[in-house]
Amino acid sequence: MTDAQPRELRELIDRLESEAAADRDPETTPDVGVIMGSDSDLDAMAGAHEVLDDLGFSEDTGDGVRGFSYETYVVSAHRTPELMDAYARTAADRGLEVIVAGAGGKSADLPNMTASIAYPLPVIGVPVQEKSVDSVVGMPSGAPILAVDAGKSGNAALSAVQILAREHPGLRDRLDEWRTDLQREVADVSRRLHDEGVQEFRDSR
Repeated sequence: MTDAQPRELRELIDRLESEAAADRDPETTPDVGVIMGSDSDLDAMAGAHEVLDDLGFSEDTGDGVRGFSYETYVVSAHRTPELMDAYARTAADRGLEVIVAGAGGKSADLPNMTASIAYPLPVIGVPVQEKSVDSVVGMPSGAPILAVDAGKSGNAALSAVQILAREHPGLRDRLDEWRTDLQREVADVSRRLHDEGVQEFRDSR
């Protein structure tokens, strides 16, 4: 690390490394990591948080929450490469089982670089903007990354939970309930649209 590294950055890296070295109860470590290149990506990544909340995950803010949980950090591949490296390098030892990584711009490198460093931990890339798609999905053979369409962070979170559900039957039940609710909502909208007619339905929305 360089002498010019800000104290705040060094402290955050130290925190991640300390968590990785600690002998923590797996029940108190986050299962899903949600990272983004800038806090300006937060709105685009909100879908991931909403899905995880809907599926009963708690947000881990460092207070040792129990049960399934997720954490959120801003990790810039270009402005704070040391932080990106520390996050990806310590992810598995800190208890994470899957990472959802969002990045925007034409050089949306955060998901790709995180996947390279955190391997074999699965990383799901979220292109925050349409122009970010090629960068996120453009990994070479032998360096895989999962990816969703631009802005579809909710789908990324669903994929993360699907990965976890293979080892945790309780999560499979939550996914089944979530999908049933979604189907129920679509059926209700379809019935109302037909029964009320297009104009009345539009007016009632």
